[in-house]
Amino acid sequence: MKKIGLTLLTAFVGGALALGAYKVIESKYADNLSFEDKQKVYFTSNPSAPVVSSTGSLDFTEAAAAVTPAVVYIRTTYSSQAEGDSKKDQLEQMFGDMFGQRMRPQGPQMASGSGVIISTDGYIVTNNHVVDKADKITVATNDHRTFQAKVIGTDPSTDLALIKISATNLPIVKLGNSDDSRVGEWVLAVGNPFNLTSTVTAGIISAKGRNIGIIGSEDNQDESGPFGRNRNQSAAPKLNKAIESFIQTDAAINPGNSGGALVNTKGELIGINAAIASHTGSYEGYGFAIPVNLAKKVLNDIKKFGSVKRGFVGVSFTELNADVAQKLNINNTTGLYVNELVDGGGAQQAGIQKGDIIEKVEGTPVYESSDLQEHVGRMQPGDKINLTVLRDGKEKNFAVTLKADASPTIRTAAVSKSAEELFNKLGASFQPLTPAQKAKFHVNSGVQVTQVREGRVFDSFEIPVGSIITSINKSPINSVADIDKVITNLRNGNLVISGYYPDGTNFNNMFQVQ
Repeated sequence: MKKIGLTLLTAFVGGALALGAYKVIESKYADNLSFEDKQKVYFTSNPSAPVVSSTGSLDFTEAAAAVTPAVVYIRTTYSSQAEGDSKKDQLEQMFGDMFGQRMRPQGPQMASGSGVIISTDGYIVTNNHVVDKADKITVATNDHRTFQAKVIGTDPSTDLALIKISATNLPIVKLGNSDDSRVGEWVLAVGNPFNLTSTVTAGIISAKGRNIGIIGSEDNQDESGPFGRNRNQSAAPKLNKAIESFIQTDAAINPGNSGGALVNTKGELIGINAAIASHTGSYEGYGFAIPVNLAKKVLNDIKKFGSVKRGFVGVSFTELNADVAQKLNINNTTGLYVNELVDGGGAQQAGIQKGDIIEKVEGTPVYESSDLQEHVGRMQPGDKINLTVLRDGKEKNFAVTLKADASPTIRTAAVSKSAEELFNKLGASFQPLTPAQKAKFHVNSGVQVTQVREGRVFDSFEIPVGSIITSINKSPINSVADIDKVITNLRNGNLVISGYYPDGTNFNNMFQVQ
């Protein structure tokens, strides 16, 4: 009896120590963990009954119950007019009523979308187009609490954004594995269509790896085709490096679902709802979600670096089909035909040549451009990717080292005096300086600008990516937390930003808070 009691005591003490260790790790190293690792710690420390796949009985209640608490409603507020339309607006104000014209509404404009909580300390994933250029972002949780959110960073190339609210112990959605999802599998779409909070719809995965040409398209409202985002604000500028490999579903997705969750019947997040194909602007049976495996890399990069560290193969290519093959006078109707190579790029250095046909990536056949783009989109500069190409009728294998973008552009997304709104007004993302960078610029404090969003303060002041911010209102800046502290305690309405441009030239810019 004593032995049994001793065994039970030992097991209890051991379990308590293990749980305590997890809590110590979680609190001490949380900032350095990826979102996926943080979730592993959370779900290990907070075990719950597993959500069993309900495909057999078509009962999705458990999956819906597990997900809906962590899907939020996002309301965004925008300036009443774009700068480029100011003259047109003045004419409308002067003559609109006289000629019976329909006046555009004056004052701030509003839009809405959805988001998914992925970390208990307030990190939320949504679409870039949901928060793009927003002056104010309000998040309403499923338990009817509201928070002001700030933009941590955005990635227009994948239409993803990471925002944060000041809250703790929030419910989260478990990150799944989108690679394991299969065509025909049941899925749920959770979001806030038509401002109806926590709406759940069911359907199946209709296809994977869809490239529909919507990211960066200016034809948002179906003026030239059926593909339109379920959003109210205007589309982002056309991008040359859009990464599209959507999961297609027939689960009903309507305006307001953007940024919501696509989950499997286990309640695991496998995609972020992003777009619909529609001739009317409303659901017609075709919805598209960004695979969560691509989102994981993007979101972890944004949190760690303030922007996405993306590697490039260094080729331009044409997706093959029967018509293209006939024009090129080749027999292959699948794969990617290499048109050009970037000088000094990874593909050129590995030995790939113009006219090669990329047939496989990491041994997996390539049928569409998305098969390559999504795979590369998950990797970092310096990583190696194995490509199989067809040359002169023979297959050749090449290990290509991905290179950083040779000519990075300043990518851009997002007054009142709240800290979150002012942070969004600045329109930049940051990462702490390394000792080498501090030595280079001869500074003891500072953060590096890793992203600048269009139409915000840093953009208007022409503070580019790579600049160093050493102080704000004479307070040393070493982290985003330092920026939060300064703008939270803003007193006189003036914001003086000091630092160095990438070439070492110093600057002092003053911004008047409205």
